[in-house]
Amino acid sequence: MASTSSALDPKVLDRLSSLSLVARTVVEGFMSGQHRSPHVGSSVEFAQHREYVLGDELRRVDWKVFGKLDRLVVKQYVEEENLICHLLVDGSESMAYGSGDWSKFDYARWAAAALAHLVLSARDTAGLVVFDETMRSKVRPASGALQEKNILETLEKATPTGPTHIGSVLDWVAPKLKRRGIVCILSDFFDEPERIVNGLRRLVHGGHEPILMQVIDRKELSFEFDTQLRLEGLENAGVQRVDPRAIAEAYRAEVEAHNRALARAAGALALDFIQLPTDAPLEGALSTYLAHRMARVRGGRRS
Repeated sequence: MASTSSALDPKVLDRLSSLSLVARTVVEGFMSGQHRSPHVGSSVEFAQHREYVLGDELRRVDWKVFGKLDRLVVKQYVEEENLICHLLVDGSESMAYGSGDWSKFDYARWAAAALAHLVLSARDTAGLVVFDETMRSKVRPASGALQEKNILETLEKATPTGPTHIGSVLDWVAPKLKRRGIVCILSDFFDEPERIVNGLRRLVHGGHEPILMQVIDRKELSFEFDTQLRLEGLENAGVQRVDPRAIAEAYRAEVEAHNRALARAAGALALDFIQLPTDAPLEGALSTYLAHRMARVRGGRRS
């Protein structure tokens, strides 16, 4: 993860396909065994028989039943529906922070690129929204190689700027997602928990499954600084000079309380809330999460 461009290089993304938990895990695991539409069509899983009517295709007639019962019936099947993964990437100015060689925003778009690659490699559907206090850029959900190219190019061009209003963005996006799907939110979630939770409820009530992926710098969790700091607010919050040792304990307590509130709310809605520290290898972080999720699916539990 030496640079943004190399992290979005197809060769890097292709490495993800060598993971044992590749695209089908995303498809099956994200939907928790419910990756099916209620529609009856002509796919691969048999659902039921119905009486033949004029105009039905003869190839769908069950000739075995005709031979035994002298009745013309046709086979109906459960129609499988493509997974839709909506990727929401926080492009607000707070995401520009990074104590190392890359920022939270860099890491968030690498993760979004990886997830898009996995979903699209499975011939499923992915879309993208980059936001701050409103939607900044959008790639409508679609599938195929061109879609991956459009998502990667949009992520490449995006820069972190503007204040954060995650809750209002979720309120805005919820009614615009017409088909049930996964909504992966990649953000530091530095917004009022109540606003975020209200937006999550709207998504859940719309039949979607939000997944909260908190992209965070470990320095923001530990606040381990030894010398006088000049803190510059990234979202027009001004500049302050502070002694980190004087505020470290209170700061950590506030951050922990904020994250606990988000995790508790996510748990109440049966949603996943995971942390992606920016110093953790991306492939390992994603595969570990997918492995845990897949184990829950196989165990018959959703979250």
